Amino acid sequence: MDNAGSLPGAANAAPFAALPAALAAALTARGYAALTAVQAAVIEPEAAGRDLVVSARTGSGKTVAFGLAMGAELLGAGQPLPPAGAPLALVVAPTRELALQVSRELTWLFAGTGATVTTCVGGMDPSRERRSLYQGAHFVVGTPGRLRDHLERGALDLSALKFVVLDEADEMLDMGFREDLEELLDATPTERRTLLFSATLPKPIVALAKRYQHDALRISTVGDEQGHGDIAYQVVTVSPSDIENAVVNLLRFHEAETAMLFCATRDNVRHLHATLVERGFAAVALSGEHSQNERNQALQALRDKRARVCVATDVAARGIDIASLSLVIHVEIPRDAEALQHRSGRTGRAGKKGTAVLIVPYPRRRRVEMMLRGARIDAEWMDVPGPAAIRAQDHERLIATLTQPIEPSEAESELAGRLLATMDPEELALALVRAHASRLPEPEELIDLSARVKPDRQARPAHHREGFDDTVWFRMDIGRRHNADPRWLLPLLCRRGHVTRNEIGAIRIAANETFFQIPRALEARFRAAVARTANPGSEDESGITIDLSPETPRDAARENRPRGPQRPDRNNDRGNDRGPRPGGGRPPFKGKPKPHRKGPRQP
Repeated sequence: MDNAGSLPGAANAAPFAALPAALAAALTARGYAALTAVQAAVIEPEAAGRDLVVSARTGSGKTVAFGLAMGAELLGAGQPLPPAGAPLALVVAPTRELALQVSRELTWLFAGTGATVTTCVGGMDPSRERRSLYQGAHFVVGTPGRLRDHLERGALDLSALKFVVLDEADEMLDMGFREDLEELLDATPTERRTLLFSATLPKPIVALAKRYQHDALRISTVGDEQGHGDIAYQVVTVSPSDIENAVVNLLRFHEAETAMLFCATRDNVRHLHATLVERGFAAVALSGEHSQNERNQALQALRDKRARVCVATDVAARGIDIASLSLVIHVEIPRDAEALQHRSGRTGRAGKKGTAVLIVPYPRRRRVEMMLRGARIDAEWMDVPGPAAIRAQDHERLIATLTQPIEPSEAESELAGRLLATMDPEELALALVRAHASRLPEPEELIDLSARVKPDRQARPAHHREGFDDTVWFRMDIGRRHNADPRWLLPLLCRRGHVTRNEIGAIRIAANETFFQIPRALEARFRAAVARTANPGSEDESGITIDLSPETPRDAARENRPRGPQRPDRNNDRGNDRGPRPGGGRPPFKGKPKPHRKGPRQP
């Protein structure tokens, strides 16, 4: 096969002159003007014929990169591909979506070579996959479990393999595919080339490379610059109780064509998805509890614009590539800098611009600052957009939409004439604005955190707690005679009032009653939650009466609020700072404790 220089119109393929003609033509037809850094690195002369360990950012063109690395050797001397038989290359990916994406990329890249690409993934008909393997293929792309199954059944013949590609290798190990990968690699010829692509290189990846690669060339295009040049990072600080309200306002402010929201657990995905749907957002969910068919339906809804918001866990979002995705919101803080970049890499792909927003509960601000410094990410710290800013954005978007030139149809012109005949222009414009606004979810009012940073902090009394400048007192009908104690009162108030420990002020315990402070900004929400969780007359904690105190408790009442910061509940430390939940490591409340001589009864 001739080189690119002998192609008709070779001037257009000049940037790819070093590539086989078929690959150069495919890149040109796809609109490529030049190779990305990782794509250029894998076809350098020093990389030829060697095993590779490649570290590159998500969305940097890794799939095309290893396609070019394989194609440069398989087609390098101008020879055509042999007839399809035992596969020449095996590509292993952690998720079904990523495997399908890789298969699509290789299909167009090798379209001019007559190559056959077979995909083997969970959720597809295994018997049909076995028939495809028996008929022969040049490239096999699949997930570890399904490939191992075909190997053990004798359908996957790896004897002629020249290439093994491990895509997103770090994620495959995190997801527990080590045994599957080792069985697959042990079944391959020793002279094959192994290309390992991973956004990060933790110790397990280094150990895997050392065991299955020989004299591997290390390629890194991550660089020392900030995490991702095409992504604008923003950080908003909120009260822990305002996280969902912040999500609503961010979605409304950006009005992205497609947005992805990341949560830490499937339970939180389920809860946030239900909340957004109830608020009027077209949203879908992706987590480990969804079947493959449900995942397919959710992704299709995003691609055909029936849904604009996807709520997902880290693992469930692996391999998702949606061209219209321009906004990523980290609803819960990523576990580390690598997870932050993996999540954010869902946007800002292929030269397009994207925005990644981290929602940070104010007690965890310092941790996020350290994470961003470690990742060399220059993020903009800002306030969550309020209703006024959101409505201003709505107005600008509406004006921009309405002022675009249009070519009306005959029916549209007739309808416009009827409207102008019955309404004057101002009335028509107002009706249009009202109709537009009625389709949009209402923004939320958020707790003002500006009082938490004061220039005169040193002038305040030593016992002053920030955020409690304006509070209201509540009362409970239990006290010292009932062995009331802050150690079990705090979790009880968090469960009943749906607040966090940091949102409860002073606690003063009298003989038969207990008083405590709540910030005035949380008063209405706290009272509503207490009313919903009350069960008058019950012997458990729902039977305790909690209501607004008509007056401030006497100064003689003993203040029992523990000094210093509260130690977080170990069973609740991985969540999104929403405070203790029922069953979060403490035995359930069994009714008002009875007095006894050996000290207070433990909850």
